[in-house]
Amino acid sequence: MKLLIDSCVWKGAGTELAAAGHDVVWVGDWPADPGDDEILACALREARVVVTLDKDFGELAVAFGHEHAGIVRLVGFPVRLQAVACLAAIAMHGDELQAGAIVTAEPGRLRFRPPASDID
Repeated sequence: MKLLIDSCVWKGAGTELAAAGHDVVWVGDWPADPGDDEILACALREARVVVTLDKDFGELAVAFGHEHAGIVRLVGFPVRLQAVACLAAIAMHGDELQAGAIVTAEPGRLRFRPPASDID
């Protein structure tokens, strides 16, 4: 799966996700952080699922209707478990994520919002 890892996510999580076979880009490697709108747009152009700690991406998608290629939000995980949590979300909802779903992963719980096309 193609992933765009937000700069707020531990860089090592991106390394672990790449080692698991995913195509990973980490925003922290970019010359400057362009802001959430541009990160979401870049992920859409490149068909990448955004992995973040930030609830603003979900707000942009749900409240403001911004198109996206899927979002995984990690909540409450220590940095060393961020990749594990993301891998669990991908294992359970990978196809839906690639279709534009939003998954919020919390310790012991995954919340799933289907792609907008499934809600309409």
